Amino acid sequence: MAEPASDGGLSFHPMDQFIIKPLFGAAGDKVAWYTVTNLTLWMALAVVCVLGLFVLATRRRAIVPSRGQSVAELFYGFVYKMVEDVTGKDAVRYFPYIFTIFLFIFFANFLALIPMSFSPTSHIAVTAVLGFGVFFAVTILGFVKNGASFLGLFWVSSAPLVLRPILAVIEVISYFVRPVSHSIRLAGNIMAGHAVLKVFAGFAAVTAVAPVAVLGVVAIYGLEVLVSAIQAYVFTILTCVYLKDALHPSH
Repeated sequence: MAEPASDGGLSFHPMDQFIIKPLFGAAGDKVAWYTVTNLTLWMALAVVCVLGLFVLATRRRAIVPSRGQSVAELFYGFVYKMVEDVTGKDAVRYFPYIFTIFLFIFFANFLALIPMSFSPTSHIAVTAVLGFGVFFAVTILGFVKNGASFLGLFWVSSAPLVLRPILAVIEVISYFVRPVSHSIRLAGNIMAGHAVLKVFAGFAAVTAVAPVAVLGVVAIYGLEVLVSAIQAYVFTILTCVYLKDALHPSH
């Protein structure tokens, strides 16, 4: 919310919500790699939600599904069809990895919409681990499956011969930029949306613009619900595209 400033106005701190703080001890304590923080808490809660949906809600599976089983089957069928349609049937064996990424991002994004919560996917450190994990996984898989012919991904054989070396350089650069854009896209969209929400919530404390600010909060919150689902989808479908390049570099 907005706080009174020294000059009589209002002071907004929309980025304070992204500060990583230890759960135990003073707020200014040093955060080490083993420190339990608000970031680790909400990442753990995302994992718990995934386990709760796919373990607890589906342990009594039936032909006539319960609500929890129906939701789990909806998620499963949606991502499975995405992998099959984008990457091909030979990529179905990698479905568990892609499905895990989608579920973690999806639940982390939606848990962050709870008031007073924390958004793990707004931090580039989290999304970079996901993005570079996909990058290294598909690159290693590409060489394992295709050997040196995987390098054919960078050679545009359909282009004129004189342009092929130039295009090869461009393709190599764009390939190594993939994990950066993959991770920044997710973190940037989530961070921007939450920052805008905080600004509108701050303006709600100003009597003159409170009604407009409240309407703005509602509108931005609805947009963030959509963005949370879309960003999980975008990250996953790009993973499928990168996996397709690894399995079929000549296509």
